[in-house]
Amino acid sequence: MRIEADAKIPFPRDVVFAAYRDNLPNLVQYLPNVKSITVLERKDEGNVCKLKNEWWAKGEIPKAAQSVIKPEMLSWYDHAEWFQETFSNKWRIQMRVMEKVVSCQGGNSFEVDGTGTVLKIRGDLNLDMKEVPGVPRFLAGTIGPTVEKFVVGMLKPNLVEVSKGIEQYLRAKGS
Repeated sequence: MRIEADAKIPFPRDVVFAAYRDNLPNLVQYLPNVKSITVLERKDEGNVCKLKNEWWAKGEIPKAAQSVIKPEMLSWYDHAEWFQETFSNKWRIQMRVMEKVVSCQGGNSFEVDGTGTVLKIRGDLNLDMKEVPGVPRFLAGTIGPTVEKFVVGMLKPNLVEVSKGIEQYLRAKGS
């Protein structure tokens, strides 16, 4: 299922691009649904920066669901390549658990809009429900699109929330 989200950030493109690429862990205080972001790997190769970040979502798992939903299910790896020359990146999400179920990748572009920036997030999320324990194979194809739609619906506001976090971070920094 296609993911599309746009956000206007009232700061120059180069400042927004650098903040998103280089200061993501510092944005956590502005992200209500994120517990932590840790940079695990960074490799700069000329105008390309390769990053691997570990994200942990914030949220209490209800007692009734703790036997099914484990804390590690609330975390994922974000693999990204950042291209300074085009003010863009491409990314891939790798879940810590049930990795075969979730395929999610895409890219962001940072476009000049007057004195500000429009962040355009584009990607694809696919869930292979045949890989989910307990889901009958004959139902996997039927419920997969419904679950994808639900997940994308929850995901889009959180993607925009990161943009709001960048804006709050830059304002606090006095950029």
